Amino acid sequence: MIKVKRLNGKEFVVNSDLIQFVEETPDTVITLTTGQKIVVVESVDQIIDKVITYKSKVIEYKRRAEKKEV
Repeated sequence: MIKVKRLNGKEFVVNSDLIQFVEETPDTVITLTTGQKIVVVESVDQIIDKVITYKSKVIEYKRRAEKKEV
């Protein structure tokens, strides 16, 4: 899940696994696999960074969990 902000300033979270693509038109529009479109204040690069950070945390969490099992 990544935290993003609507144009009105309200923050919410998006399941990053549902992101199909992100584009700037000039506002940033996130299109989900469901077809829903969300306009946010973050840039495309910021969205990419948030997804990478989130996925990195998930991988690290899984690695730590695997070490505890051994």
